[in-house]
Amino acid sequence: MAETDYALLDAQLNALIVDEPDALANAANFVGLLMNAFDNVNWLGIYVLRGDELVLGPFQGLPACVHIPVGSGVCGTAAATRETQRVADVHAFPGHIACDAASRSEIVVPLIVNDQLIGVLDIDSPSLDRFSAEDQEGVERLCRSYCEDLAKRDGFI
Repeated sequence: MAETDYALLDAQLNALIVDEPDALANAANFVGLLMNAFDNVNWLGIYVLRGDELVLGPFQGLPACVHIPVGSGVCGTAAATRETQRVADVHAFPGHIACDAASRSEIVVPLIVNDQLIGVLDIDSPSLDRFSAEDQEGVERLCRSYCEDLAKRDGFI
């Protein structure tokens, strides 16, 4: 996806969530917008931080793992480090949690509001090395916009 496409997605995301006060509805629309924007993606969703684990939130794709301990798998590692995990081959990632056997590559971006981790955005692809550095930059930008909007709200999901 080109940089201009990410700028357009950012504008579309803002238009979807700017006047909607319900954080759950905004999370669902964020996931839906992204799932329909990306090609070659088989799962996309949000995991919400609850104590010391990530709990499944709004998503699109096959049913998924409901609980992921912080520090486990790609999602848990992104949560523990508060750093994006872009994995070219999930089967080579130590401790990978296989919720969908078709997934081959993954990108997980921490969602941080007011310097607090609230969850992660997880995107899976059935292709090896699906996500580029440009994708990482673009998805991180979208997550920042989403989290900036959440910072204006009283709560999350």
